[in-house]
Amino acid sequence: MNLPARVHEATNFLIQSGVHRPDAAIILGSGLDALLLQVQVLQQIPYSAIPHFPQATVSFHKGELVWATVGGLNILIMHGRFHYYEGYSLQEVSFPVRIMHALGARWLIISNAAGGIRRDLRKGDLVLIEDHINLLPDNPLRGPHDPSYGERFPDMSRPYDAHFRNLLKNVAAREGIELKSGIYAAVMGPSLETRAEYRYLRTIGADMVGMSTVPEVIVANQVKLPCTAISVITDECDPDHLMPVSVEEILATAQQADQQLTRLMIASLHQWAELTS
Repeated sequence: MNLPARVHEATNFLIQSGVHRPDAAIILGSGLDALLLQVQVLQQIPYSAIPHFPQATVSFHKGELVWATVGGLNILIMHGRFHYYEGYSLQEVSFPVRIMHALGARWLIISNAAGGIRRDLRKGDLVLIEDHINLLPDNPLRGPHDPSYGERFPDMSRPYDAHFRNLLKNVAAREGIELKSGIYAAVMGPSLETRAEYRYLRTIGADMVGMSTVPEVIVANQVKLPCTAISVITDECDPDHLMPVSVEEILATAQQADQQLTRLMIASLHQWAELTS
């Protein structure tokens, strides 16, 4: 079955399940799920029930779509995402974004846990992604092209929507939430980087590094779904003072910063609801 047919079947299943025209879609990163306690949950749909949907294989990524409301907005939340290192193709990793677009989402918000390479980035910092460097060994648009999805060669000069970036910055300033900005590098993983690799990433202009986000952003740009992304800095990756770090430590740091991230997301959604009402 080709990609458009798979998207159509999965989308129809969700519509029949009561999911329709989400105002915003959100992808939660590793250890980042406090948002679910601040929304009114209407449905929780296991990925295993959705036709052609990948399955989350990482223990700390729960595999379900959450249909919820907040501030009068309908929100579709991915509680658990997919990664290239799990063995999925980037087309599979980004498949949910095509579903979000087909359902009519108007804003995609992505969060992730990332290592901070820039020297001023500290554990727990929130960083608004301004641009990215794609170091993954593939592209989600590789393969047969269907013009119904947009251009074969989508422009990526402004991958993160300026309007929504400014909204997040303004809300952060109003709420007293420190929100830094930076450039995100996406790598394959799952091993963390060596000191030499961190030096290389710093040299080419990366401020933080992670193993997700970029495939979803590429597809969002192709289908013209405005997107923003926020990294939570979970470990400090100064190659000259690099200390060993475990996944457990990374998740613990993400969970500590999650309350601030949730505050920012909820306040931004309320602000957007007021602006569009």
